[in-house]
Amino acid sequence: MENIYLIPIGHIDEKLLRQLANDLEEEFSYTCVVGSRLDIPPVAYNVERSQFLASVILEEMKSHLPQNAERVLGVTDVDLYVPDLNFVFGMADVPGPAALISVCRLWQEFYGLERDEGLFRRRMMKEAIHELGHSFGLAHCQNPQCVMSFSNSLIDTDRKGEAFCADCRKHIKIPG
Repeated sequence: MENIYLIPIGHIDEKLLRQLANDLEEEFSYTCVVGSRLDIPPVAYNVERSQFLASVILEEMKSHLPQNAERVLGVTDVDLYVPDLNFVFGMADVPGPAALISVCRLWQEFYGLERDEGLFRRRMMKEAIHELGHSFGLAHCQNPQCVMSFSNSLIDTDRKGEAFCADCRKHIKIPG
């Protein structure tokens, strides 16, 4: 049986992960399972930036892969970065077994705005599909409506769709 494990990292709400697992099962032909919680490696924290280095968390995830996992998607609520960017919504091995998203900047409250659960769930779903798409071998797409379009800001995330464009769907390398 092919499984995508959603791994809570840090203090993420497991109810959110169960909702995301249900949503992802519709997009991918895999059973989505909420796995065991992982702690955030302390070395991932950058004091000067008040952010966490995404690659360190991704490597920690890869050292704890469940045996029957086709893919693992880590979900955290801490602010992530990579060295050349101010922040990232996530990162993944391209291709590879592990992907990671942060919900920190997907909440309206992060920007001082009123909570919107529906908007948050759409954003989380888009970023989860995007990073899993990378793990299945897809690069960024030039089609701004495709879920594989790069999100440099939340405006980009809100603009893009929740599904792969026809070209990306044709090129995704899902085993099985």
